[in-house]
Amino acid sequence: MKLKVYADRMSQPCRAVIIFCKVNGIDYEEIKVHISKGQHLTPEFAEINPMKQLPAIADGRFKLFESHAILIYLACAFPGVADHWYPADVFKRSKIHSVLDWHHSNLRRGAAPYVFNTTIAPILGRPLNPQVAAEAEIILSSSLSKLESFWLKGNGRFLLGRNQPSIADLSLVCELMQLEVLDEKDRTRLLGPHKKVQQWIENTRNATSPHFDEVHRVIMLAKERQQHQRLKAAKNEGGSNMKRPLVSRM
Repeated sequence: MKLKVYADRMSQPCRAVIIFCKVNGIDYEEIKVHISKGQHLTPEFAEINPMKQLPAIADGRFKLFESHAILIYLACAFPGVADHWYPADVFKRSKIHSVLDWHHSNLRRGAAPYVFNTTIAPILGRPLNPQVAAEAEIILSSSLSKLESFWLKGNGRFLLGRNQPSIADLSLVCELMQLEVLDEKDRTRLLGPHKKVQQWIENTRNATSPHFDEVHRVIMLAKERQQHQRLKAAKNEGGSNMKRPLVSRM
């Protein structure tokens, strides 16, 4: 039976799994589960993933959730996957695991809540939470510094000083691509100081071309919508200021 991937491409981990399948020629069926419509919370989806989160896969009778576990499974279970994605060498694998564990405890704890509470929440009918955003920004900035100074140290083009990407590179870069939907000033403020991180994102994009851009098209469309809304809001605000009556100081 064909592998089934349950995903919403607005989800960072979902994009990582889909890109991995495309790059490695894994035949799969993408089953769209729209988070904005609450489809991941239905009893039907709970049969696939009782935790009601994305992504999830079904390979015949075998079901699995959590993106890191899925990437490891795909790298091991399907023939033809290049060794650099998840090396057979136990020492190299362990290093990759250390990056993946760090990801969920650090980078994801910063990036996801920051973007949600500065940009995404209203789209899902939720209020923005400036306090959560401020706390998340501290974690995100610290994580970007660690990426720059530790995980990307050395002369390699990818994490851990390697010259070919691993599942860790793909997972972490997809995490950071959600920053595209931010106001350009905020994105530049956060990423601008980290030149090695920016180059690494570009290296991972090039290594997974053309699939990287195709899968991230949903993010670029969301970015365009956000820019349009910001311009519209700025024009409306400017118009209301023009109509505001002058208050005499006499």
